[in-house]
Amino acid sequence: MKERLVGIGRRKYVDFHALSPLSFSIEQGETVGILGHNGSGKSTLLKCIAGILRPTTGTIAVRGRLASLLELGAGFHPELSGRENVYINAAFLGIARKEIEKRFDDIIDFAELGQFIDEPVKHYSSGMYVRLGFAVAVNVDPDVLLVDEVLAVGDEAFAKKCLGRVKQFQSEGRTIVVVTHAADVVRQVCNRALVLDHGKLVADTRPTEAIRIFREHLHGALTDDAPHESGPLRISAATITSHDRGAHLAVTVNAETDVHGVAMSLEVSDASGRMIYRVDNAQLGVPVSFAKGRSTYDFDLSSGGLLAGNYPITVRLTDVATSRLLDWHDLQTGLVASHSGVGEGVVDLAAALQQRAHPGDRSPEALVE
Repeated sequence: MKERLVGIGRRKYVDFHALSPLSFSIEQGETVGILGHNGSGKSTLLKCIAGILRPTTGTIAVRGRLASLLELGAGFHPELSGRENVYINAAFLGIARKEIEKRFDDIIDFAELGQFIDEPVKHYSSGMYVRLGFAVAVNVDPDVLLVDEVLAVGDEAFAKKCLGRVKQFQSEGRTIVVVTHAADVVRQVCNRALVLDHGKLVADTRPTEAIRIFREHLHGALTDDAPHESGPLRISAATITSHDRGAHLAVTVNAETDVHGVAMSLEVSDASGRMIYRVDNAQLGVPVSFAKGRSTYDFDLSSGGLLAGNYPITVRLTDVATSRLLDWHDLQTGLVASHSGVGEGVVDLAAALQQRAHPGDRSPEALVE
Protein backbone atom coordinates (compact mmCIF):
# COMPACT_ATOMS: atom_id res chain seq x y z
CA MET A 1 0.00 0.00 0.00
CA LYS A 2 2.83 2.37 0.93
CA GLU A 3 4.53 1.78 -2.40
CA ARG A 4 1.31 2.47 -4.25
CA LEU A 5 0.68 5.72 -2.33
CA VAL A 6 4.26 6.94 -2.63
CA GLY A 7 4.23 6.13 -6.31
CA ILE A 8 1.21 8.33 -7.02
CA GLY A 9 2.09 10.95 -9.58
CA ARG A 10 5.40 9.37 -10.51
CA ARG A 11 6.16 8.17 -13.99
CA LYS A 12 6.21 4.43 -14.43
CA TYR A 13 9.52 2.79 -15.19
CA VAL A 14 9.97 1.77 -18.79
CA ASP A 15 12.60 -0.37 -20.44
CA PHE A 16 15.31 1.60 -22.20
CA HIS A 17 17.48 -0.08 -24.80
CA ALA A 18 20.83 1.68 -25.07
CA LEU A 19 21.60 -0.51 -28.07
CA SER A 20 19.21 -2.07 -30.53
CA PRO A 21 20.07 -5.48 -32.00
CA LEU A 22 23.12 -5.06 -34.21
CA SER A 23 25.71 -7.31 -35.74
CA PHE A 24 29.19 -6.70 -37.15
CA SER A 25 32.65 -8.19 -37.11
CA ILE A 26 36.07 -6.55 -37.00
CA GLU A 27 38.97 -8.34 -38.62
CA GLN A 28 42.51 -8.50 -37.30
CA GLY A 29 44.48 -5.41 -38.27
CA GLU A 30 41.46 -3.18 -38.89
CA THR A 31 41.13 0.28 -37.34
CA VAL A 32 37.44 1.01 -36.90
CA GLY A 33 35.92 4.30 -35.78
CA ILE A 34 32.54 4.57 -34.07
CA LEU A 35 30.70 7.84 -34.69
CA GLY A 36 27.46 9.08 -33.18
CA HIS A 37 25.87 11.95 -31.26
CA ASN A 38 25.62 12.00 -27.45
CA GLY A 39 23.38 9.17 -26.30
CA SER A 40 23.74 7.17 -29.51
CA GLY A 41 25.21 4.16 -27.67
CA LYS A 42 28.88 4.52 -28.67
CA SER A 43 30.37 4.20 -25.19
CA THR A 44 27.90 1.47 -24.23
CA LEU A 45 28.99 -0.55 -27.25
CA LEU A 46 32.65 -0.08 -26.37
CA LYS A 47 32.01 -1.19 -22.77
CA CYS A 48 30.29 -4.31 -24.07
CA ILE A 49 33.28 -5.10 -26.28
CA ALA A 50 35.59 -4.50 -23.31
CA GLY A 51 33.56 -6.88 -21.14
CA ILE A 52 32.59 -4.18 -18.63
CA LEU A 53 28.92 -4.52 -19.55
CA ARG A 54 27.18 -7.73 -20.52
CA PRO A 55 24.64 -7.49 -23.35
CA THR A 56 21.08 -8.44 -22.41
CA THR A 57 20.91 -10.69 -25.45
CA GLY A 58 23.45 -11.87 -27.96
CA THR A 59 27.16 -12.57 -27.65
CA ILE A 60 30.44 -10.73 -28.14
CA ALA A 61 33.66 -12.60 -28.89
CA VAL A 62 37.10 -10.99 -28.61
CA ARG A 63 40.23 -12.90 -29.56
CA GLY A 64 43.56 -11.88 -28.07
CA ARG A 65 44.69 -9.57 -25.28
CA LEU A 66 42.49 -6.51 -24.98
CA ALA A 67 43.43 -3.12 -23.52
CA SER A 68 40.98 -0.26 -23.17
CA LEU A 69 40.99 3.41 -22.32
CA LEU A 70 37.39 4.24 -21.58
CA GLU A 71 35.92 6.63 -19.00
CA LEU A 72 38.26 9.21 -17.55
CA GLY A 73 39.90 7.75 -14.43
CA ALA A 74 38.45 4.27 -14.91
CA GLY A 75 40.68 1.67 -13.28
CA PHE A 76 42.49 4.21 -11.07
CA HIS A 77 42.33 4.52 -7.27
CA PRO A 78 42.22 8.23 -6.40
CA GLU A 79 44.15 7.90 -3.14
CA LEU A 80 47.07 6.02 -4.67
CA SER A 81 49.96 7.48 -6.63
CA GLY A 82 50.33 7.27 -10.37
CA ARG A 83 53.13 4.75 -9.88
CA GLU A 84 50.91 2.49 -7.77
CA ASN A 85 48.02 2.87 -10.17
CA VAL A 86 50.15 1.65 -13.06
CA TYR A 87 50.32 -1.76 -11.38
CA ILE A 88 46.62 -1.74 -10.49
CA ASN A 89 45.60 -0.75 -13.99
CA ALA A 90 47.86 -3.39 -15.50
CA ALA A 91 46.41 -6.01 -13.17
CA PHE A 92 42.91 -5.18 -14.47
CA LEU A 93 44.29 -5.87 -17.94
CA GLY A 94 45.59 -9.27 -16.81
CA ILE A 95 49.28 -8.31 -16.82
CA ALA A 96 51.56 -9.95 -14.24
CA ARG A 97 53.57 -7.66 -11.96
CA LYS A 98 56.91 -8.97 -13.25
CA GLU A 99 55.84 -8.25 -16.81
CA ILE A 100 54.76 -4.70 -16.02
CA GLU A 101 58.02 -4.06 -14.15
CA LYS A 102 59.89 -4.71 -17.39
CA ARG A 103 57.77 -2.10 -19.15
CA PHE A 104 57.45 0.38 -16.31
CA ASP A 105 60.09 2.81 -17.60
CA ASP A 106 58.48 2.86 -21.05
CA ILE A 107 55.11 3.66 -19.47
CA ILE A 108 56.53 6.51 -17.40
CA ASP A 109 58.46 7.93 -20.35
CA PHE A 110 55.37 7.86 -22.55
CA ALA A 111 53.13 9.49 -19.92
CA GLU A 112 55.58 12.39 -19.39
CA LEU A 113 54.30 13.02 -15.84
CA GLY A 114 57.71 13.66 -14.27
CA GLN A 115 57.62 13.94 -10.47
CA PHE A 116 53.81 13.79 -10.50
CA ILE A 117 54.02 10.03 -11.02
CA ASP A 118 54.43 9.73 -7.23
CA GLU A 119 51.51 12.04 -6.41
CA PRO A 120 47.98 10.73 -5.66
CA VAL A 121 46.00 10.70 -8.88
CA LYS A 122 43.12 12.55 -7.21
CA HIS A 123 45.25 15.65 -7.78
CA TYR A 124 45.68 14.90 -11.50
CA SER A 125 44.09 16.99 -14.21
CA SER A 126 41.97 15.28 -16.84
CA GLY A 127 44.90 15.49 -19.25
CA MET A 128 47.22 13.77 -16.77
CA TYR A 129 44.68 10.97 -16.31
CA VAL A 130 44.61 10.44 -20.05
CA ARG A 131 48.40 10.43 -20.31
CA LEU A 132 48.77 7.73 -17.69
CA GLY A 133 45.84 5.62 -18.88
CA PHE A 134 46.93 5.68 -22.50
CA ALA A 135 50.56 4.99 -21.56
CA VAL A 136 49.51 1.83 -19.73
CA ALA A 137 47.10 0.69 -22.44
CA VAL A 138 49.63 0.92 -25.28
CA ASN A 139 52.53 -0.60 -23.36
CA VAL A 140 50.92 -3.89 -22.31
CA ASP A 141 51.26 -5.39 -25.80
CA PRO A 142 47.52 -5.58 -26.65
CA ASP A 143 46.13 -7.40 -29.66
CA VAL A 144 43.01 -5.23 -29.48
CA LEU A 145 43.00 -1.59 -28.32
CA LEU A 146 39.77 0.21 -27.42
CA VAL A 147 39.87 3.99 -27.07
CA ASP A 148 36.94 6.17 -26.02
CA GLU A 149 36.71 9.88 -26.75
CA VAL A 150 38.63 10.75 -23.57
CA LEU A 151 41.58 11.46 -25.87
CA ALA A 152 39.90 14.75 -26.68
CA VAL A 153 41.06 16.15 -23.33
CA GLY A 154 44.76 15.71 -24.11
CA ASP A 155 46.96 18.53 -25.34
CA GLU A 156 47.91 18.70 -29.02
CA ALA A 157 51.49 17.50 -28.52
CA PHE A 158 50.38 14.42 -26.61
CA ALA A 159 47.55 13.76 -29.07
CA LYS A 160 50.14 13.75 -31.85
CA LYS A 161 52.24 11.31 -29.83
CA CYS A 162 49.23 9.03 -29.33
CA LEU A 163 48.45 9.18 -33.03
CA GLY A 164 52.00 8.06 -33.76
CA ARG A 165 51.61 5.06 -31.46
CA VAL A 166 48.28 4.19 -33.09
CA LYS A 167 49.95 4.20 -36.50
CA GLN A 168 52.71 1.98 -35.13
CA PHE A 169 50.06 -0.46 -33.91
CA GLN A 170 48.47 -0.39 -37.35
CA SER A 171 51.77 -1.29 -39.01
CA GLU A 172 52.07 -4.21 -36.58
CA GLY A 173 48.65 -5.57 -37.56
CA ARG A 174 46.87 -4.85 -34.29
CA THR A 175 43.14 -4.20 -34.10
CA ILE A 176 41.96 -0.76 -32.92
CA VAL A 177 38.47 0.53 -32.14
CA VAL A 178 38.07 4.28 -31.60
CA VAL A 179 34.99 6.07 -30.29
CA THR A 180 35.11 9.77 -31.08
CA HIS A 181 33.20 12.89 -32.04
CA ALA A 182 36.18 14.06 -34.06
CA ALA A 183 35.71 13.30 -37.72
CA ASP A 184 39.36 14.23 -38.27
CA VAL A 185 40.51 11.28 -36.15
CA VAL A 186 38.34 8.84 -38.08
CA ARG A 187 39.55 10.27 -41.37
CA GLN A 188 43.23 10.11 -40.40
CA VAL A 189 43.54 6.70 -38.75
CA CYS A 190 40.51 4.52 -39.56
CA ASN A 191 39.97 2.34 -42.60
CA ARG A 192 36.33 1.73 -41.68
CA ALA A 193 33.69 3.42 -39.53
CA LEU A 194 30.36 2.63 -37.90
CA VAL A 195 27.65 5.25 -37.33
CA LEU A 196 25.20 4.82 -34.43
CA ASP A 197 21.96 6.74 -34.01
CA HIS A 198 19.78 6.15 -30.93
CA GLY A 199 21.36 2.75 -30.42
CA LYS A 200 20.90 1.62 -34.00
CA LEU A 201 23.67 0.85 -36.47
CA VAL A 202 22.85 3.09 -39.44
CA ALA A 203 26.10 2.73 -41.40
CA ASP A 204 29.12 0.46 -41.66
CA THR A 205 31.23 1.88 -44.45
CA ARG A 206 34.40 3.70 -45.49
CA PRO A 207 35.38 6.64 -43.23
CA THR A 208 34.52 9.50 -45.59
CA GLU A 209 31.05 8.13 -46.28
CA ALA A 210 30.48 7.43 -42.57
CA ILE A 211 31.42 11.01 -41.70
CA ARG A 212 28.96 12.34 -44.26
CA ILE A 213 26.17 10.14 -42.88
CA PHE A 214 27.03 11.12 -39.30
CA ARG A 215 26.84 14.82 -40.13
CA GLU A 216 23.59 14.38 -42.01
CA HIS A 217 22.05 12.73 -38.94
CA LEU A 218 23.46 15.39 -36.63
CA HIS A 219 23.08 18.59 -38.63
CA GLY A 220 20.99 17.71 -41.66
CA ALA A 221 22.14 17.07 -45.22
CA LEU A 222 25.33 18.76 -46.38
CA THR A 223 25.85 20.05 -49.86
CA ASP A 224 28.84 18.81 -51.81
CA ASP A 225 30.37 22.27 -52.00
CA ALA A 226 29.93 23.14 -48.30
CA PRO A 227 33.17 23.99 -46.50
CA HIS A 228 34.27 21.18 -44.21
CA GLU A 229 36.12 23.31 -41.70
CA SER A 230 36.26 26.98 -40.86
CA GLY A 231 39.69 28.53 -40.99
CA PRO A 232 42.14 30.55 -43.05
CA LEU A 233 42.26 28.00 -45.89
CA ARG A 234 39.58 26.28 -47.90
CA ILE A 235 39.85 23.87 -50.80
CA SER A 236 37.44 25.48 -53.24
CA ALA A 237 37.86 22.93 -56.03
CA ALA A 238 39.54 19.64 -56.80
CA THR A 239 39.26 18.41 -60.38
CA ILE A 240 40.58 15.11 -61.67
CA THR A 241 41.16 14.22 -65.31
CA SER A 242 41.85 10.57 -66.08
CA HIS A 243 43.93 9.29 -68.98
CA ASP A 244 45.35 5.95 -70.11
CA ARG A 245 48.38 6.09 -67.81
CA GLY A 246 46.77 7.62 -64.74
CA ALA A 247 45.26 10.98 -63.86
CA HIS A 248 45.90 14.69 -63.38
CA LEU A 249 44.50 16.34 -60.25
CA ALA A 250 44.19 20.13 -59.89
CA VAL A 251 43.62 21.44 -56.35
CA THR A 252 42.53 25.06 -55.91
CA VAL A 253 42.79 26.68 -52.48
CA ASN A 254 41.37 30.00 -51.28
CA ALA A 255 43.30 31.76 -48.50
CA GLU A 256 41.89 34.54 -46.34
CA THR A 257 45.45 35.71 -45.62
CA ASP A 258 49.02 34.62 -46.32
CA VAL A 259 49.48 31.15 -44.82
CA HIS A 260 52.70 29.18 -44.38
CA GLY A 261 53.62 25.94 -42.63
CA VAL A 262 50.97 23.86 -44.36
CA ALA A 263 51.22 20.28 -45.62
CA MET A 264 49.18 19.14 -48.62
CA SER A 265 48.62 15.40 -48.79
CA LEU A 266 46.86 13.06 -51.18
CA GLU A 267 45.42 9.66 -50.27
CA VAL A 268 44.12 6.98 -52.61
CA SER A 269 41.77 4.33 -51.20
CA ASP A 270 40.22 1.15 -52.45
CA ALA A 271 36.48 0.49 -52.54
CA SER A 272 36.43 -0.57 -48.87
CA GLY A 273 38.02 2.69 -47.72
CA ARG A 274 41.43 1.15 -47.01
CA MET A 275 44.25 3.52 -47.85
CA ILE A 276 46.52 2.05 -50.54
CA TYR A 277 48.71 5.08 -51.20
CA ARG A 278 49.54 8.36 -49.51
CA VAL A 279 51.99 11.11 -50.38
CA ASP A 280 52.49 14.70 -49.27
CA ASN A 281 54.30 17.71 -50.64
CA ALA A 282 57.32 17.22 -48.34
CA GLN A 283 57.87 13.71 -49.68
CA LEU A 284 57.62 15.08 -53.20
CA GLY A 285 60.10 17.84 -52.37
CA VAL A 286 57.69 20.67 -53.18
CA PRO A 287 57.17 23.43 -50.56
CA VAL A 288 53.59 24.60 -50.12
CA SER A 289 52.52 28.10 -49.10
CA PHE A 290 49.47 30.20 -49.85
CA ALA A 291 49.26 33.90 -50.62
CA LYS A 292 46.00 35.67 -49.90
CA GLY A 293 43.58 34.79 -52.66
CA ARG A 294 43.56 31.73 -54.89
CA SER A 295 46.35 29.20 -55.48
CA THR A 296 46.34 26.01 -57.54
CA TYR A 297 48.59 22.97 -57.22
CA ASP A 298 48.73 20.09 -59.71
CA PHE A 299 49.26 16.41 -58.91
CA ASP A 300 50.13 13.85 -61.58
CA LEU A 301 49.34 10.24 -60.74
CA SER A 302 50.22 6.99 -62.46
CA SER A 303 47.73 4.14 -62.30
CA GLY A 304 50.66 1.75 -62.71
CA GLY A 305 49.59 -1.82 -62.18
CA LEU A 306 46.32 -1.02 -60.40
CA LEU A 307 43.60 -3.47 -61.27
CA ALA A 308 40.56 -2.06 -63.03
CA GLY A 309 38.32 0.02 -60.80
CA ASN A 310 37.60 3.40 -59.25
CA TYR A 311 39.92 4.47 -56.43
CA PRO A 312 38.56 7.42 -54.36
CA ILE A 313 40.96 10.25 -53.56
CA THR A 314 41.13 12.56 -50.55
CA VAL A 315 43.17 15.77 -50.48
CA ARG A 316 44.03 17.29 -47.09
CA LEU A 317 45.57 20.51 -45.82
CA THR A 318 47.24 20.15 -42.42
CA ASP A 319 49.02 22.56 -40.10
CA VAL A 320 52.60 21.25 -39.94
CA ALA A 321 53.24 22.52 -36.39
CA THR A 322 50.10 21.13 -34.74
CA SER A 323 48.95 18.40 -37.18
CA ARG A 324 45.52 20.06 -37.10
CA LEU A 325 43.42 19.39 -40.16
CA LEU A 326 42.61 22.69 -41.90
CA ASP A 327 40.42 21.38 -44.72
CA TRP A 328 39.90 18.38 -46.94
CA HIS A 329 38.14 17.38 -50.13
CA ASP A 330 36.86 13.94 -51.13
CA LEU A 331 36.63 12.80 -54.73
CA GLN A 332 34.40 9.73 -54.89
CA THR A 333 35.20 9.45 -58.59
CA GLY A 334 38.93 9.36 -58.16
CA LEU A 335 41.68 7.51 -59.95
CA VAL A 336 40.05 5.30 -62.57
CA ALA A 337 42.20 2.34 -63.61
CA SER A 338 41.38 0.24 -66.66
CA HIS A 339 44.19 -2.32 -66.39
CA SER A 340 42.71 -5.77 -67.07
CA GLY A 341 45.17 -7.90 -65.15
CA VAL A 342 44.55 -11.22 -63.44
CA GLY A 343 44.22 -11.91 -59.75
CA GLU A 344 42.45 -10.18 -56.89
CA GLY A 345 43.18 -7.15 -54.72
CA VAL A 346 44.17 -3.73 -55.98
CA VAL A 347 47.42 -4.23 -57.89
CA ASP A 348 48.62 -6.57 -60.63
CA LEU A 349 52.09 -7.84 -59.76
CA ALA A 350 52.38 -9.70 -63.07
CA ALA A 351 52.65 -13.06 -61.36
CA ALA A 352 53.77 -16.06 -63.41
CA LEU A 353 53.69 -19.77 -62.64
CA GLN A 354 55.56 -22.68 -64.14
CA GLN A 355 56.66 -26.09 -63.00
CA ARG A 356 60.36 -26.70 -62.47
CA ALA A 357 61.67 -29.83 -64.15
CA HIS A 358 63.90 -32.23 -62.19
CA PRO A 359 66.04 -35.01 -63.69
CA GLY A 360 64.04 -38.22 -63.90
CA ASP A 361 60.66 -36.54 -63.43
CA ARG A 362 57.88 -37.49 -65.79
CA SER A 363 56.50 -34.59 -67.79
CA PRO A 364 53.01 -33.33 -66.88
CA GLU A 365 51.84 -34.38 -70.34
CA ALA A 366 52.83 -37.98 -69.62
CA LEU A 367 50.58 -38.03 -66.55
CA VAL A 368 47.51 -37.21 -68.62
CA GLU A 369 45.79 -40.29 -70.02
